[in-house]
Amino acid sequence: MKIDVPWAGQYISSNPCIRFISIDNKKRNIEASSEIGPSLVIHTTVPFGVTYLEHSIENVQELIFQQLETVLPGLPRPVATKCQKWRYSQVTNAAANYPGQMTLHLKPLLVCGGDGFTQSNFDGCIASALCVLEALKNHI
Repeated sequence: MKIDVPWAGQYISSNPCIRFISIDNKKRNIEASSEIGPSLVIHTTVPFGVTYLEHSIENVQELIFQQLETVLPGLPRPVATKCQKWRYSQVTNAAANYPGQMTLHLKPLLVCGGDGFTQSNFDGCIASALCVLEALKNHI
């Protein structure tokens, strides 16, 4: 099975469930073979993860498969799956009053950043990185 798309990873902004798909073997530049097929990594949106955190993995997996069919139609069912719930890694309440970064110490300079200081998505990560860069530039 070859997944014929021009990307190894794709940020999905238009799906209520799926946020990011990585074709892992393609990302690692490893050819899938007749013995070992492609490997997909699928990240869900924060709202989806929060909503279904306490639901059974089987039910959540089925919902993800249904949404995956809308993003990558025609994929066969996987031979194996591992569904990992991220209870603590998603930002549901960003740090208040620290838009993008938090300077913890000036000498030596210690700046914290990440989507926990903005919003939990790729855009939040980029916004935070730019704020951290500005904080570093202001102290160098």
